Amino acid sequence: MAFSDLGFDTLKVRAGYDPKEHNYSVAVPVYQTASFDLGDTDRAARLFSFSEFGYLYTRVGNPTVDVLEKRVAALDGAASAIAVGSGMAAVTYSLFNVAEGGGRILTTAQVYGGTFDSFKKIYPNFNIEIDQVEDIDDLEQWRSKIRPDTKALFVESISNPNAAIADLEALAAIAHEHDIPLIVDNTFATPYLLNPIKYGADIVIYSATKALNGHGNAIAGLVLESGRFNWGNGKFPQFTAPVYMLRDAQGRGRSFIEAFGNAAFTTRIRINYLAYFGAALGPFDAYLALLGLETLSERVQKQVSNTEKIIRYLEAKKEVAWVLHPHAKDSKYGKLAQKYFPKGAGSVFTFGLRASEEQIKTFIDSAKIFSYHANVGDARSLIINAPKTTHGELTADEQLLAKISPETIRLSIGLEDAKDLIEDLERAFAGAFQSSSEEVA
Repeated sequence: MAFSDLGFDTLKVRAGYDPKEHNYSVAVPVYQTASFDLGDTDRAARLFSFSEFGYLYTRVGNPTVDVLEKRVAALDGAASAIAVGSGMAAVTYSLFNVAEGGGRILTTAQVYGGTFDSFKKIYPNFNIEIDQVEDIDDLEQWRSKIRPDTKALFVESISNPNAAIADLEALAAIAHEHDIPLIVDNTFATPYLLNPIKYGADIVIYSATKALNGHGNAIAGLVLESGRFNWGNGKFPQFTAPVYMLRDAQGRGRSFIEAFGNAAFTTRIRINYLAYFGAALGPFDAYLALLGLETLSERVQKQVSNTEKIIRYLEAKKEVAWVLHPHAKDSKYGKLAQKYFPKGAGSVFTFGLRASEEQIKTFIDSAKIFSYHANVGDARSLIINAPKTTHGELTADEQLLAKISPETIRLSIGLEDAKDLIEDLERAFAGAFQSSSEEVA
């Protein structure tokens, strides 16, 4: 049965797995092994020249991890996927793969703080320069900042932490005008809320640590490719140069495009970056991600429903200066949300307190149900003071560029009863503002 014939919820439970190939095990087995027997010398020769596909070493491929890769690829309509040890590995490997040897990545400051900081500290050391548009919504800025050596546009579909929505279809058109790919980090949305490939994205990235798994019990990342981008257009010689390792039966080196076709991008990550930088995803962590994936739709539906209730509650509080989420009143992303997120625009957002720094600390410390830690997309609801934590690497000027003001609090809404979450926030408001009024009195 072709995956294309099946609905999303069937795919998230069954795609990429045939029990007959795994001793008829109903659950995906955990292949907890470092290496795999090569069989005989002839088979080994075929495996190591990639003329036959099979498993050699868990660092570069494992049957449990393979199911996760195929399942997420099916959900996104991707040609190929590779799972790696973390979301940051997925971002780094993707951008290195596209700009290897030197080039520029055009992006925005409205990204995860660790991603932003890596752009400053890591990429220039590898001859990769990062350019940023000041306004993610200004398409002409994106167009005008593309240079001859720009290798890709990179955005988060829903930005961390302020939930800005990228106009993917328009950005894809701009990227393709210049024969470069659009790379989209779709972590906050998950494939349940958004399929970036449908709107022209060429590469999709996930931190599977977050909502894709949804249980806060494993670190994982994924890179997917649409299979439609032309890596042979002259701008990416790393995909067209012959590689000795990929030699054919006559001993002639093949390029990644020749050897792997519409899976050239992810396979190059596997053979070069995963093999030698080594951020491998362990089979048990892949198993945990597969378990989480089975309830993706149900979890995200509940989280989106809870999120909308929490937003309405916060908008009515006089102590709240603003709420940033596409479903907040007066959000400038309302129309884009209708286009790209008809099922909801995620469960992560920010709001600002009319409060002192000490009151913000008391507010967070007074919450008892909301957990105070640096993750999102969890089954548990989470709270964090983003300027001091997840985006604490940014200078004051950089936080201003990223639109993160000192009063910012980020919430990630989980699966608890919305009533209990609202009561917990009430407790936090009382703790922060009652103590303040008592001091004044």
